Amino acid sequence: MLRHTLATLRFRLSRALDGAPADFGEFRPAGVRAPVEILSHMGDLMDWALRQTNGSPEWTVATPLAWDAEVARFFAALEKLEARVEAGPVECEENRLFQGPIADALTHTGQIALLRRMHGAPVKPMNYFKAEI
Repeated sequence: MLRHTLATLRFRLSRALDGAPADFGEFRPAGVRAPVEILSHMGDLMDWALRQTNGSPEWTVATPLAWDAEVARFFAALEKLEARVEAGPVECEENRLFQGPIADALTHTGQIALLRRMHGAPVKPMNYFKAEI
């Protein structure tokens, strides 16, 4: 289930980012982090989750990069985490891995989708139940 959850995160974030306007990463409604800052945090979450799977739970915060670089960073970190979970066994409680960094990243995926709508470029609707993940 953990592997499927990571695949679902990949799919849903890909959908939320697909067709995003060039200036979307810097969009900042009053009092809200810009999408690039949220995505940077999500990359930090995936890095942290990977460290936890290797028994090293320290948290680090990266300085946000440009939008395209943050997109690449997130998906590279997620790919490493997916490979580590698949290789198993992980050196942390899987339920805590889910309830911490993975669930947080899913929440932030929803924020990015909401910000897309606020930016005037909503994510195209689809039936996620029927999605091939």
